[in-house]
Amino acid sequence: MLTRIGKQSRFVDGLRYTDEETMDIVQQVLCGKVNKHLVSIINNLGGRAIGLCGLDGALFQAKKLDDKYGLVGKIVKVEPKIVTDCLEDGYIPVISTVALGIDNDTAYNINADTAAAELAVALGAEKLILLTGVLRDPKDDKTLIPQIRLHEVPGLIGSGIIGGGMIPKIECCVTALKNGVHRTHILDGRIPHSILTEMLSHKGIGTMLWE
Repeated sequence: MLTRIGKQSRFVDGLRYTDEETMDIVQQVLCGKVNKHLVSIINNLGGRAIGLCGLDGALFQAKKLDDKYGLVGKIVKVEPKIVTDCLEDGYIPVISTVALGIDNDTAYNINADTAAAELAVALGAEKLILLTGVLRDPKDDKTLIPQIRLHEVPGLIGSGIIGGGMIPKIECCVTALKNGVHRTHILDGRIPHSILTEMLSHKGIGTMLWE
């Protein structure tokens, strides 16, 4: 949508720089079109999905992360009741990661992996699964790292093996592990049945982070 209106995307430290115009587009597209499209797919497959965003029930509450990112927020509080209510009623919540600003009269764009980690902690989740992949060589799918221990993360970042947009993903996994989530998994979402293969086979198919 940004391309369609002639606006160039800019990333800072792996996060999308978000000005007011971009924030409007984020809300329209992620909370509207994309969210409802995913809900319809799940419902057509026989699930019972419901679409939410971080503004609903003040689910994600945030303050500005840093001026250099624009309207990108840092989650300071999670109110998971709206999610637990959905789960208890048999619904699959699909959540767009726009947060309620509590320091300004605005919504904030939130990195989706970071929001997922914060929600996993608030829910006391057993696992956090992200659909991407950790490769030693980003150009070679055969260099997948199958397991990463928590103490190995600083070295992988320092050596540049983990860099760019992968850094926020790894950092959110570390946050989840340090706050009670037992395992985090980073999978290639393009592979059919990747979640089942990772969960139900000994070898797995992605990268597991653990303590």
